[in-house]
Amino acid sequence: MKEFQSIIDFIKNAFGTNDFIPLHVPSFDNTEKKYLINCIESTFVSSVGQYVNDFESKMQEITGAKFAIATVNGTSALHLALHSIGVSRNDLVITQPLTFVATCNAIAYTGAEPVFVDVNETNMSLSPIALEKFLNEECMLNKDGNCIHSKSKKVIKACVPMHTFGFPCHIEEIVSLCSQWNIEVIEDAAESLGSYRNEKHTGTFGKLGVFSFNGNKIVTAGGGGCVVTDDEDLAIRLKHLSTTAKESHKWEYTHLEMGFNYRMPNLNAALVCAQLEKLDLFIANKRNLAANYSAFFKTVNIQFLTEEIGSKANYWLNTVKLSNLETRNEFLDYTNKKGVMTRPAWTLMTDLPMFVNAFQGDLTVSKSLVNKLVNIPSSVIL
Repeated sequence: MKEFQSIIDFIKNAFGTNDFIPLHVPSFDNTEKKYLINCIESTFVSSVGQYVNDFESKMQEITGAKFAIATVNGTSALHLALHSIGVSRNDLVITQPLTFVATCNAIAYTGAEPVFVDVNETNMSLSPIALEKFLNEECMLNKDGNCIHSKSKKVIKACVPMHTFGFPCHIEEIVSLCSQWNIEVIEDAAESLGSYRNEKHTGTFGKLGVFSFNGNKIVTAGGGGCVVTDDEDLAIRLKHLSTTAKESHKWEYTHLEMGFNYRMPNLNAALVCAQLEKLDLFIANKRNLAANYSAFFKTVNIQFLTEEIGSKANYWLNTVKLSNLETRNEFLDYTNKKGVMTRPAWTLMTDLPMFVNAFQGDLTVSKSLVNKLVNIPSSVIL
């Protein structure tokens, strides 16, 4: 416990307080108040307003994507993305078991089923090696060029890798593999705003990328999401679908297909526009905290996870890896009792009752990691 107490002391010193230290909280100043008041005074507080348009422009600028479509949250962004490329009932979608449940919920909303493939040890995200093994051993291309899961005879329509805790996955290899198998890639970049793989922003490698602006993200809209793409036709369709698929007309309400009421309200967009102006500052701050953590944890012989060569991580949630489940639980118990909030990784999706019977590959790495990972305080320190 002496080792754990030294960690407590370091974290409290880093955050400059002996009070309770949360895992991740937003950082606001007068800019947010100014934009919110301006939005309220404009009376455009719902899904029509200048801040929503400004938010989309800012996301295009930040990510380098040609188009951005604002949504009410990250889950709706992923659901919309999947729906827009035709993922539907009886389809399969490959993803990773070490992820937040929203990834798999969005897949299920379409009527499709998730298929779980193992993660990489170093970045905790979908492993291209495991993916290639699964595709070669469990799948085939039919005469129409569709990727068919051999056991179920269902089409694997898409692949959704997630950039875990803001650490970029080996996305180029994943996209290349999926291209060979005619599988569309939708990146779950919910946690990786400001993260790059070989100087290219996450979320821009696949057909579509999705982001989250929940209250615990680096920048927040309170609740908000975004889909990015370089495909103009798809972008037009995404926005149409997100606004209840309403046909353009001066006064008539005409809808020719089922749409979704998914567009971000202007009030949320005002908040996130102010936040995005400070994104570079926030990330620099978080990377500095991560560097300090990295140096410290070497002195206590606990592994602190760092970005890989070729990646630039936003260090959304700083993460350590303990030796085993027992030590992990001891660490969680001690730190939380001492007023330092720490959390384990999510329960594996394959252990949840909704997905326990889903098709899966060899998940050795995921099953090992989930017993060892702990997120530690990661808020911006200003």
